[in-house]
Amino acid sequence: MSSLQSFLADSTIKAATTLETALLKLPEDKRNWKPAKDARSALDMVAECAIMNNSVIHMINGGDFPSDWAYIYYKDQIAALCEDWPTLQNLLHENASKVAEVILAIPSADLNHREDLADILSYPYWNMSYHEGQINYLAALLGCLD
Repeated sequence: MSSLQSFLADSTIKAATTLETALLKLPEDKRNWKPAKDARSALDMVAECAIMNNSVIHMINGGDFPSDWAYIYYKDQIAALCEDWPTLQNLLHENASKVAEVILAIPSADLNHREDLADILSYPYWNMSYHEGQINYLAALLGCLD
């Protein structure tokens, strides 16, 4: 395993934890709050991350990112997760662990044979970090930052 794989696997696990920490800064009654009609709530973003971490496993194993992918396909699943924090919390950490295991299991030589592989491996970490920033912005709007 390469140092890149170790870094990304560890960072993916840490990103799930820091994403949860950002969410929990918000009062419970504000976690589903949206600053505008078409904006997304903090819970919505965490649910997306939990779902997409599992979807990335398919891409790592040779599948393509679906050309017809759209957020709308996950809307019902995301909405259900937003109403059940214990299930969402478990799924976030479970899928982060699963994708980290898959990242570590890839032969290092494969990193040189698939042009897109390093980008795919970094997606879970990047996506959770990106959404952590968005959630922290929501917290700032609500006056919830330390």
